[in-house]
Amino acid sequence: MSSINDFSFKIGTVNGTGSASANGLLMQAIFRMGIPVTGKNIFPSNIQGLPTWYEIRVSKDGYTARPSEVDLVVALNPATYAKDVATVRPGGFLVYDSSWPLEPDLVREGITILGIPFGRLCVENFQGDRDRTLLRNIVYAGALAALLSIDMEVVGAMLAEKYGKKPKLLDSNHKAIKLGYDYAKANFACPLPFHLEKMDATGDSILIDGNTACALGAVYAGATVGAWYPITPATALMEQFKAFCERYRIDKETGEHNYAILQAEDELAAAGIVIGAGWAGARSFTNTSGPGISLMQEFIGLAYYTDIPAVFFDVQRCGPATGMPTRTQQADLMSLAYASHGDTKHIVLFPANPGEAFEMAVQSFDLAERFQTPVFVATDLDIGMNDWMVKRFSWDDSYRPDRGKVLDAAALEKIQKFSRYLDVDGDGIAARTLPGVGGKGAYFVRGSGHDKHAAYTEDSDAYQELVDRLKRKFEHAATAVPAPVFTRQAGADIGLVTIGGCDAAVREAADLLRAKGIVVDIMRVRGFPFGADVKAFFDQHDTNFVIEQNRDAQLRALLAIELGIPRDAMVAILDYAGMPLTAKVVVDAVSAHVTRHAQVSA
Repeated sequence: MSSINDFSFKIGTVNGTGSASANGLLMQAIFRMGIPVTGKNIFPSNIQGLPTWYEIRVSKDGYTARPSEVDLVVALNPATYAKDVATVRPGGFLVYDSSWPLEPDLVREGITILGIPFGRLCVENFQGDRDRTLLRNIVYAGALAALLSIDMEVVGAMLAEKYGKKPKLLDSNHKAIKLGYDYAKANFACPLPFHLEKMDATGDSILIDGNTACALGAVYAGATVGAWYPITPATALMEQFKAFCERYRIDKETGEHNYAILQAEDELAAAGIVIGAGWAGARSFTNTSGPGISLMQEFIGLAYYTDIPAVFFDVQRCGPATGMPTRTQQADLMSLAYASHGDTKHIVLFPANPGEAFEMAVQSFDLAERFQTPVFVATDLDIGMNDWMVKRFSWDDSYRPDRGKVLDAAALEKIQKFSRYLDVDGDGIAARTLPGVGGKGAYFVRGSGHDKHAAYTEDSDAYQELVDRLKRKFEHAATAVPAPVFTRQAGADIGLVTIGGCDAAVREAADLLRAKGIVVDIMRVRGFPFGADVKAFFDQHDTNFVIEQNRDAQLRALLAIELGIPRDAMVAILDYAGMPLTAKVVVDAVSAHVTRHAQVSA
């Protein structure tokens, strides 16, 4: 099958052998050739020794979902040869290290097998086990450059950028690239039927992961306090925030740091630090994953009940318990929406890619202070740790943080008495003061029963008045969270409803379904609480599929609970094995349902 700029390939290696640099080199080179590309890193949770794969999808049409099939596999881990051979599509190619013979039972009809002696080439040309192991990856990158027609000038320029100040490393990497390239050119027909040709389709785009995007958004939002406890896949978010702060949050004249980042003893302590900083007036946040959210529940309830702003970035992974820390899922939806005991409801934002992660990071701080409440940004491992091609970020320099209803000393002088939890405007949001504003604005923060004046009480009416105000505030937030994104087609009576990182696969699936004569509309939910436009979408379609990555249809459950939509009126499409969603999963499920419905009608 001949194909230009529309294929996918996968490299199977062993974790800890240094393949990440080579894989990043390949993806960046394709991107610099002006060709839309995305990468998915599938790695184990140990330090080294277990299988890891890196999938690269090239799509001239800009599709960014995980590919449904693989055209070429580079199999460098003997332990996974059988699995790697099985994943090659019919008519595709397998590249393996022919320094050692391939077992006969791994030879598969219908694919082309190319043997390249990566190991032997390294032994013959480099000294030392470490160099031979690491440079083996660069050799396979060179071979792929020949097989797929990756521009060697681009590759050379990237190596110069990375190793320009280290001549020995630069020379060895150039040599390794050339070894693989020359061997492939001399022994095989290059390029393969599917390969690359330069385009001009990436000029206004960047490659970035979601954790970096969230960290940058926190900087732009004016966050100055971060507290955290390390956890996969969220750790890099605070590491990137620290790096940005070290560059942009240091006073140029005094050298003083205008930020505070604390690694706490556990997630509960991290949440407490963030809530304390939010009460004091700082924009503060923590980053974690599902297990951390579980531990933070009591403090989250405290912030909700006492109207304290705080931002929580939840980079979701497979659970429960430790689960699979390096696999992706969307299984924290119910946990975030109703975190903590008692009657609680929280604002949650659902970015679909790193571009939206940047934007929603900024929005989350504004919403937290405007509504004086915890706000969650729910990404996942796929968004957080993988490189995505997204539009270059834009920024409005006129932006000013929305601090919400904050009374300073001058404002306090104009009122007779300050009552911390008094709802004057009817929107459920009471005015707050910050520490140091003066005695008139002082109040006692308590997680026990309190009335609208912040005084201790166990009076039933006073308690109910307070929690009803919190409910009113939450309902008001439905008009402030990011609106859904709709993609409509004329004549559609089927709706696809999805969330977060499923978006890329669902949009691709809609195109594939249209080619089969099945026309669909799409609604991507971007915020909780749900607005009236979410309910309206369901009412406009005869059949609605809800597509998400968890076992228990949590988005569907939230829609049923909050909007009163009968659960049986929504058809669940669930994918929860830990891998990013593919368009094929959606296409197959919708097609099968449509076929069954047509047969019943007939």
